[in-house]
Amino acid sequence: MGYNKGNNGNGGREQLIFSFPPIVDENCRVLILGTMPGEESLRRQQYYGNSRNAFWKIIYALFDREPDAEYEKRKMFLLEHGIAVWDVIMRCEREGSRDNNIKNPVPNDLQWLFRTYPNIRNICFNGGEAQKFYRRLIENGIGFNAGREFHKLPSTSPSYSKISFSEKLERWKLIKNLI
Repeated sequence: MGYNKGNNGNGGREQLIFSFPPIVDENCRVLILGTMPGEESLRRQQYYGNSRNAFWKIIYALFDREPDAEYEKRKMFLLEHGIAVWDVIMRCEREGSRDNNIKNPVPNDLQWLFRTYPNIRNICFNGGEAQKFYRRLIENGIGFNAGREFHKLPSTSPSYSKISFSEKLERWKLIKNLI
């Protein structure tokens, strides 16, 4: 998993990039869906690996804790609280980290995920772009959304600065009611 540099045919440099496997187990009840890992996350091979991304700070703040320094402990923290993480997109071409630069997206197999982990009944989008790609690439599966609730949360990305951290945290508190 990672990325390869490629030429988009117009002289620009795009990278063929791949998302990570899901963080999930049979006890998960909530799925947080992002769009596609950014460059720093891909480099570090970690979900939300950019230290400026508020994801881990928000998740831990929901439970009045400071984030663990080690990525493996962060993953375990999610699972201990019934939270799964994955991305809508399995692979795409993109220059940089911005979602609006995504080209030729191929979705992850969320039908497989929901069949394999049936306790996931609530899906939270980490920002509007994740929701937009979900609707465009996946949503029309027959019976796919039955019995599930969908919630758009403000993006934890450092590029989304329309609202403050405290307002993002307040809106993300919804997750505690869903697990």
